Amino acid sequence: MVDLATLSSGVNTVWVLVASFLIFFMQAGFALLEAGQVRAKNAANVLMKNMMDWSIGVLVYFLLGFGIAATAAGLTAADGGFSLASAFAYITDSSAWVGWLFGAVFAATAATIVSGAVAERIKFKAYLFYSVGITALVYPVIQGFAWGSNGLLTSGGLLGAAIGAGYMDFAGATVVHMLGGVAGLVGAWMLGPRRGRFDDDGNSVPIPGHSITFAFLGTFILAFGWYGFNVGTQATVLSASGDAVTFMGSELGRVALNTTLAMGAGAVAATVVTTYTEGKPDPLFAANGLLAGLVAITGAVVHVTWWGGIVIGLLGGAQAPIVYRFVVDRLGIDDVCGVFPVHGSAGALGTVLIPVFAVGGFSATQLAMQVVGILVIVAWTVVTSYAIFKLADVTVGLKVSAEEEAEGLDRGEHGMEAYPEFVGESGPESSFPGTTADGGVVTDGGVTDE
Repeated sequence: MVDLATLSSGVNTVWVLVASFLIFFMQAGFALLEAGQVRAKNAANVLMKNMMDWSIGVLVYFLLGFGIAATAAGLTAADGGFSLASAFAYITDSSAWVGWLFGAVFAATAATIVSGAVAERIKFKAYLFYSVGITALVYPVIQGFAWGSNGLLTSGGLLGAAIGAGYMDFAGATVVHMLGGVAGLVGAWMLGPRRGRFDDDGNSVPIPGHSITFAFLGTFILAFGWYGFNVGTQATVLSASGDAVTFMGSELGRVALNTTLAMGAGAVAATVVTTYTEGKPDPLFAANGLLAGLVAITGAVVHVTWWGGIVIGLLGGAQAPIVYRFVVDRLGIDDVCGVFPVHGSAGALGTVLIPVFAVGGFSATQLAMQVVGILVIVAWTVVTSYAIFKLADVTVGLKVSAEEEAEGLDRGEHGMEAYPEFVGESGPESSFPGTTADGGVVTDGGVTDE
């Protein structure tokens, strides 16, 4: 006779593993998306950073991060009872390793998001320094606060119990994406802009990436992996109770539907906004709008109605080009891949709107909890990110020299070229056909800004 509890547990475990593999594949999407948005002379550097985010990240998260997440949850539980030994018991407990892997792919995603904001001018050693910091401390603490057993922001945590509601972020719109977007913004601000990004009057000067094709392929790969991110977080596929097994089809369907509707709405909304503001639809912002729609719905995906999913996706996509222009033109921060508008502000917006479009109706208490939770995550991320980037600056230096930036980080940091067949005798100033080192486009009439 088949034990139904064992059967359902086995199916659920395999489901989580498959979802983890899909989320891991998002690393390929991030690598292509970011490589396409930088100049050819920096493509290998961006790819290397993505590789190290995963490779170093899983080691650090296994040895420290997962345990620190449990520690953060235990120390902020309303009922206390924390044990440091139990927080790190997973290292020798084979039954916990699948859960660790699911946490690891989320941690690696948070780390990789930062890469796009600080591209083309951060020292490779400094980036690795921060990558260790985010997977060991910055992300795990927030993971523990929001998702740990009775962590600070949960209904059984100190803040959640005081407010009377637990923080809602189903799959990491703020815990993963907003955290990465805010950390990237802090890093980009501390680094300062790339050479030539602003003119003498402070006006922004476009520096086009070298491959819109890579950027779009990366976007589609990310969207594919996002089904693992969102739908996979609905970790219970079969629920056993006595002699009955329940298939959680309704919950899975809601998550899958809202994920799909929001990504489409985000791309459409961003396209409409750029058509209105720039006179023509911007392809790159269509891709970023799709991603912003996905980020916005990630925390809300199981909690809101289908029409709420569409609205959240529309708002997430629409704000992406608007917030990007504010970050660049008003704040003067060179966010290379639009990390903050796509991951930071979109994640916050979608998550704060959960009570507005909730299936169970509006709750003022829940809205208050959402606002408090977002503020806690932002405050922690800003303070710790600044400290880690500052420590990296003091120890190994943060930004490459002007000469190395002009030469390209592929050659300066790694001693190679991603596209050696396109390097002319004059060196990296002509490292890709049709472009200059400052990002201008060569035309028959000379060099233009765009």
